[in-house]
Order: sequence, then structure tokens, then C-alpha cells
Amino acid sequence: MAQAPHASQVLGRVTLVTGKEEFLNERTVGSVRRAVQAHDPEGEFSDSLASELTASSLEEMSAPSLFSATRCAVVRGLEDLSDELYDQVLRYAAAPVEDVALVLMHGGGSKGSGLLAKLRKLGSVTEVKADEVKYAADFQKFAASEFAQLRARVTPEALEFLVVAVGQDLRSLAAAASQLTSDFPDEQITVDVVKRYFGGRAEAKSFAVADATMSGHTAQALEELRWALDGGTPSVLVTSAVAGSVRGVARFLGAHSRGGRDGDLARDLGVPPWKVKTIRSQARGWDEAGISEALRAVARADADIKGAAHDANYTLERLVLTVSGLRRQ
Repeated sequence: MAQAPHASQVLGRVTLVTGKEEFLNERTVGSVRRAVQAHDPEGEFSDSLASELTASSLEEMSAPSLFSATRCAVVRGLEDLSDELYDQVLRYAAAPVEDVALVLMHGGGSKGSGLLAKLRKLGSVTEVKADEVKYAADFQKFAASEFAQLRARVTPEALEFLVVAVGQDLRSLAAAASQLTSDFPDEQITVDVVKRYFGGRAEAKSFAVADATMSGHTAQALEELRWALDGGTPSVLVTSAVAGSVRGVARFLGAHSRGGRDGDLARDLGVPPWKVKTIRSQARGWDEAGISEALRAVARADADIKGAAHDANYTLERLVLTVSGLRRQ
């Protein structure tokens, strides 16, 4: 049910929504409701917690209404359903009422897995599973799919910066993709466009400091640092971003020495294939001795920021100067 379902795909059927991604689960529920409403604007809608259901209330919500021929019923938290109601749910799911769209939501985990296994075997049940999104590359894939659904073109670099700037929140990423597509119709979304909208966020500012530092652009890095600090970016975000960049180049140097294609390097580094190009560019001025010194500089700065230093701004400036200076010109 990646695309919006038709009423015929949800009425007289059970939609089983599973997974831990609440935003994606709610999106599925919304698509079922819209399908029913498009079919019958006078349809009746209900929403209940499984933990509060009784045999009579379950029977009532999954039967045609006295006031409307069409009904959409949503049951949340299926994992908390009373064991006594398992058989009733299974009986209904095996023979759903023609004009009723029943949505059963399970939040993931092993609780209630026996009921799920039996529901999945029924031909009248359609499962929509929202896999948990954990890694930065997965959030970039999600953002890419949002732009694709909006028929917008976006560069890989823009996707990376968008996740850094907006954060790892699906709802925020979806809203950002919608806003950018709306404001730049028929245009490719580039990293400059994303920076114009979201570059002022703390995470994005830290990313800019780290990128300029690792590339040896000292003056630019110091300017980005001043912008970040003046904008209220927490010091720990800056040290974290620089540390991440240093470790990325360190891993690249180790993996690159063993040879291999970009695809293999991407797997070793834990980044998308296109990201290898960025890291390779930064790594050109680094060797193992310089990276080792940079890692020690980051560790010192991190310790100072977290308690040993009286002037965090001075500590961060020293970090930028030290790390960018270690890069071979």
C-alpha cells in the first residue's frame, strides 16, 4: 500500500499496520480513511484502543452502522488486546463485512505475535509494515522517496545536508521535502537550496565547520565557527561533527589502502556510495600520522568542552586551527 489505496482495497478487508515507525503507521491509517471517505463522504469513522475493547464493543465497531452503510474502524495497540478477544478478531478477519474497513495497528515487538502470525495467513488481511529507520543513509533514502513521490529532482548532497540540518525525524523530513518542492517547482533541489532554507540550524552549522576544517579551509572554517557560535550552536555539536569527519577520513585511509571499488569502500565506511567521493576529496591531504594527531586534538577539545575549559570558544578555535593545520597543503 505504498500508493494511496482505492476503497475496494480496504472495504471488506482488514488492513494490518505493523512496525515501530509511528509517522509511517499514521500515514497508512490516513490513506485508508481518505479512501473510505472518497467512496462515501457520509461514512462513519471510529478509533479505539485495543486494551479498552470488549466483545460487544468489538462487534459493534466492526459491523455496519445504523446510520451509514460504510464504516472505517481503527484499533490501536493490537499487542494489548485481551487474549479472550483473539478468536473473535480472527473470526471477523476471516470474513470481513463488505462495507467496513477495519484497521488493526500493532506497534512492534513480540507481544501479540501469535495473533499476528494467524492474521497474516488470512487472504482477507493486507499487511503494511513500516520498517524502523535507524541509520543516516536510511533517513536519506526516506527523504529521497518523499521527493520522488512529489516528482521532484534532488541531488545526493542535498539529501545528506537535509538530514543533518533537519534531523532524524520522519515527520520533519517529509514536511521539509514538501516545502522545498512547493517553493521550487520544476527545479532540481540542490545543497545550496537546502542551505538557504535550513542552513541556520545548529546541526547544519556544525556540519559546515567540520567540512571546512577537514578540507583545510582554515579561514572559512573559523568564519563558519563564528556564525555557529553566534547563532547559539552548542559547543558539543561542533566537536561531535569534527570528530565524525576525522573518523570518516581515518576509516577511508584504512579501507582505501586495501583497494576496492567505491561500492566496497562505501560498505566499509558505512556510507552511501556517492558519499565516498566527498570523503576521498577530504582525505587527499591527510595521512595516518596527521589523522592520529587530529583524533587526539578532538579528544582534548571534547574533554575541555565537557568541563576542563573555561572558554569554550577558544577551545573550538584551537581545535579548528589545529586540525586544519595538520592537513597537508
